[in-house]
Amino acid sequence: MRIGLVIYGSLDTLTGGYLYDKIVTEELKQRGHEIEVISLPPGSYRLNLLRGLFTSPAILLKMQSCDVLLQDELCHPSLLRFNRSRRPPKSPPRIAVVHHLLSAEPRDYWSNLLLSEVEKRYLCNVDGFIFNSQSTRQAVQAVVGEQQPQVVAYPAGDRFGFPLSPEYIATRCQRAGPLQLLFLGNLIPRKGLLQLVEKLAKIDRSNWRLSVVGGVDFDPDYAEKTQQRVRELNLSDQIQFLGMLPEDQLIGQLGQSDLLCMPFSYEGFGIAIVEAMAFGLPALCSSAGAAAETVEHGINGFLFSAADSDRLGSIITRLHQHRNQLKKVSLAAYRTAASKPGWPRTAAVIEQFLQALVSNQGTQVKEGFHKTQKQHIDR
Repeated sequence: MRIGLVIYGSLDTLTGGYLYDKIVTEELKQRGHEIEVISLPPGSYRLNLLRGLFTSPAILLKMQSCDVLLQDELCHPSLLRFNRSRRPPKSPPRIAVVHHLLSAEPRDYWSNLLLSEVEKRYLCNVDGFIFNSQSTRQAVQAVVGEQQPQVVAYPAGDRFGFPLSPEYIATRCQRAGPLQLLFLGNLIPRKGLLQLVEKLAKIDRSNWRLSVVGGVDFDPDYAEKTQQRVRELNLSDQIQFLGMLPEDQLIGQLGQSDLLCMPFSYEGFGIAIVEAMAFGLPALCSSAGAAAETVEHGINGFLFSAADSDRLGSIITRLHQHRNQLKKVSLAAYRTAASKPGWPRTAAVIEQFLQALVSNQGTQVKEGFHKTQKQHIDR
């Protein structure tokens, strides 16, 4: 198949959504498919809406010259007019790859109300969906129903393999000193680092250290505000900001940490969660979003709602003091990651979905894909 993929900027952008898109396209290439990455210029939401009114002929030609067109859903302001315009004969199916809804991110009520209306119009004008989780699927279905073809293709956590043995993980859990907490994500409001800093400030400082791995350029004001708050709370010796790390250093950081600590981060799936589990790191994460599809509370990690986030301190303290419990949940996290299918399976699910879409038409397509979706979910 000739597959088009519409994104903003570069596939090398370091976010979970771009990582998903990049690995899936690489896997599809290995399966013999031709991939055309169609890069749109990134910009503010309003600017992208405006740009969407004047899509260049070259871009339009690329989007029409494939067998199926994948659209990263976060590009929806630039694609709204294109998808709603009259389609030429033999136009390729347009499939939204949905990592999470933009209108689900934390922001003021009126902004999200406007975003949700624009996003809804986009979602109503695509021909099908690829979701990264059941939670994302349910969020979209709440907006547009479930008439369109769709499939859930879960991300994998085996990007770095499984470099640590269970014996190493068990030994790491017994070492003396504070727990080594890891925050793995860009410094943006949706990831909730500022709230985490406020909560950690109330916990005995001999119990924990936090390493923050993630970019500061996505929202410089938020990043500066968070770093300033760390200084105000006299936490500079407790919290280190490492920025973006090359792969070998990231692997090292995962290997020496005890817990992934992101209890305020809204995730459409949370690739960082399952990747951290591959290193035996239980996740402390939010019950909002899709984390609960991977994390079993008290078994391989811990879930927090906004109402009970004060439990964070008691759990960190308990794990610090009772290292056998830390070992138990760490090994359970490792087993969870090891039991998940790898990225080749993710690509195979998407490939099957797209091949059925291209080879069928109309009602047959929709009926066939709901069967495909149900079979994948049941497995």
